[in-house]
Amino acid sequence: MIAGEGDPVVLIPGLFGSAYGFRNLVPLLVQAGHETIVIEPLGIGSSSRPERSDYSLTAQADRVAAAMDSLGLSQTVVVAHSAGGSVALRLAYRRPELVRALVSIEGGPTETLTTPEFRRAMRLAPWIKVFGGIKLIRWKIRGMLISSSGDASWVTDDVVRGYTADAAKNLDGTLKAYLAMAHVREREKLAPHLGEIACDVRLMIGTAQHDGDVGPQEVVLLGRTLHSFAVDTVPGAGHFLHEEQPGAVVAAVARASAGDPPAPSEVHSERVTGRRAHRRAPGTPAAPPPP
Repeated sequence: MIAGEGDPVVLIPGLFGSAYGFRNLVPLLVQAGHETIVIEPLGIGSSSRPERSDYSLTAQADRVAAAMDSLGLSQTVVVAHSAGGSVALRLAYRRPELVRALVSIEGGPTETLTTPEFRRAMRLAPWIKVFGGIKLIRWKIRGMLISSSGDASWVTDDVVRGYTADAAKNLDGTLKAYLAMAHVREREKLAPHLGEIACDVRLMIGTAQHDGDVGPQEVVLLGRTLHSFAVDTVPGAGHFLHEEQPGAVVAAVARASAGDPPAPSEVHSERVTGRRAHRRAPGTPAAPPPP
């Protein structure tokens, strides 16, 4: 999806995202004078869902690079959400000429696309169609969106349908792709390469208590290894910052586009040390009552 004219910004959604998830952010970026390009990695959003493809984060980064090459992009500001942040970090060291700056929305240096909870849930994939199909998926996604938010008022019936529309079009393909993601093995670790990333990296974190946030050890790792790194905290927001406070993302993009060097990273102490002992990742919500 491409919209607007001006300095290009590439948007990469996370595992449960899509171009739809950026529907509020894109118009604001266009208004700010940017050409916005949403690149959905394989198996995500409306992209194809081949059962026997490489869904590793490294392979996804290479596909994003190929898409950017086809559009003639270089030295571009990249905005990525959740697991898309790990894809973007890999893109930054593998193809440094493509990335001028990275704004990662609640996306740390994860080494796997899926969590252990997701992989356990995928053992029940053959039963999903039996026990409700897309209705069950919408119920689970609703719960995930709510538990991952600081202010969940944006999670309406229409939004849930928007987030699940692509899965509804091809439920079998979606489940097979998710199974492939659950079993994929990363062919290259990210951590040893973080020091090779030369561009500015800004990590955006919502301060509200929520599921799916970036772990404190991941923040420390980024601060210790990246050459230019800052943490932008957004008060009251959760995991889906671009839904709850898209203006804050636009402001971060403006700083990245202007080449403002990040200040030494600081994270509010309550966000690092005062969290719950147990954090669920997106996609593994507590079961809310059915809508």
